[in-house]
Amino acid sequence: MGPDKKKIEALEKKMADLGIKKEEIKEKFIKASGRGGQKVNKTSSAVFVSHEKTGLSVKVGKHRSQHLNRFLALRSLVEKIEARITGQSDRETEKVKKIRKQKQRRKKRTQTKLKPKNPEP
Repeated sequence: MGPDKKKIEALEKKMADLGIKKEEIKEKFIKASGRGGQKVNKTSSAVFVSHEKTGLSVKVGKHRSQHLNRFLALRSLVEKIEARITGQSDRETEKVKKIRKQKQRRKKRTQTKLKPKNPEP
C-alpha cells in the first residue's frame, strides 16, 4: 500500500529538473518511535534521508510501512531543496510559524483572562 507509480515518476522527474542525483542522497533505516507496539519495536520502518550537497535532512516514521516512509521522506527532502533553491520557505516551516503564532495568541488571551479586573487595595 505504498505510493503509486505515477507519484514515484513525478518525484523522480522533479528530482531531475532540480538536478538532484540519487547518488547525492543517503538513506538510513532506523526504528520508529510512537504507536505501533511490538511491530514498531522490532522493525526499522522509519527513514532518515539526507542530501550531501545542501546538508538538509528529513526523518519520517509516520507509517508502519518502510516503503511509504521512504517515499514521504524523499518527497519532503526534495521540497526542502526546492525551497532553498527558489528562496521560498517550504510548507513545513510555514506550518511551524503558523502554529507558533496561534500559541502566542492563545497565551495572551489566557493571561488577560487570568488578570483580575478590579484589583483589591
